[in-house]
Amino acid sequence: MMWEYWRKHKGKVYVTLGVFGSGYLLYKLYDSHTQHLTDLEKEDAGKPVNEELVKALTRVHFENIQKIADTTTLPHAMVYLSGRIEKMMDLSHLAEKINKGNGIITLREKVALWDRFKVQSFARTVLSIWSMTSLSLYIRVLVKILGRHFYIDTARGLGAAHLEESERIDRNDEQQFLAGVDFLSNCGMSLLISNMQIAVAEVLKEKSWIDSFTASLLHDTIMQILDVFMSMGNPHQWVNYLMSEDLKTKSAAFSSNDGQNERTKFGLLMLEAHTVLSSDEFRSILDVSLRSVVDDLVQDMKDQHGDLNSSEMPLSKLVQKVAKMGPLLLEESCNNKYIQMVRNLPVAEAFFTLQYADTPL
Repeated sequence: MMWEYWRKHKGKVYVTLGVFGSGYLLYKLYDSHTQHLTDLEKEDAGKPVNEELVKALTRVHFENIQKIADTTTLPHAMVYLSGRIEKMMDLSHLAEKINKGNGIITLREKVALWDRFKVQSFARTVLSIWSMTSLSLYIRVLVKILGRHFYIDTARGLGAAHLEESERIDRNDEQQFLAGVDFLSNCGMSLLISNMQIAVAEVLKEKSWIDSFTASLLHDTIMQILDVFMSMGNPHQWVNYLMSEDLKTKSAAFSSNDGQNERTKFGLLMLEAHTVLSSDEFRSILDVSLRSVVDDLVQDMKDQHGDLNSSEMPLSKLVQKVAKMGPLLLEESCNNKYIQMVRNLPVAEAFFTLQYADTPL
């Protein structure tokens, strides 16, 4: 009885985990560190600004935020993302129809089902590649932005005269900002799936079930799907899967209005994140990260399936193996080699170091 309830309602459980998980938990822990900062400021009120103290506080605080993001925010975000993709891109019904189709459906109907299964299988796995990579980098952007603002607020709170006055980040704004990691799963997923399916169908339209694939051809096919997907719409349309499109309107309002009272801290935080994600530099980091993930994924498939490593494999056989790789990309982050690889890419580390070079993190 309990298992039957879980099977029917696991989608709702994943939604609950997502809504109350990643952003909220990171916010609560971040809030406790902010309160600690306030206590320190009261203790040091009236004393000369100690730049080394500011840097030390910032570094400790940033390391705490990073640790929380790695152990709490990202794992919860991946669980929620995995649940949403499993629910919205379930392949079991197609596989069941295909397996039970002999003698029940016509050959033409079965070919149509196979074509749908082909597109859905590649779409689910390539979408998992893109979502895992983008979300991992996005969370890192949020953490870096909070660390920089923490440094500014700390220095200002301890009396740094060279920093202009402005209000601290409101705690409600912090919570909304950190909860933004769930936007992809909550709001961006439907359009993401639709466009990914279009990209896959475009690339695979000339691929028949009897075509043979090598590991190299599989790699090139996945990269071609990603290239088609990333080139859809305007150059930065893909950012809208991660963040609200309303930010474009807000960004225009911010840039045309000089009144500080019109610039909410939450709006400024989101604008900063949107600016980073929309930059050519971030797009380059995303492209490099995606290619690295695809390199590792195909290599893992070669290691697991000797026939793909040593010869060619028909698409009818390969597509089922491709479908099984999707869930592996969204495993819990502490055991996910692909997430760890994205985090440790030297080119990504160089980007974030340069982007926030004015902050001693």
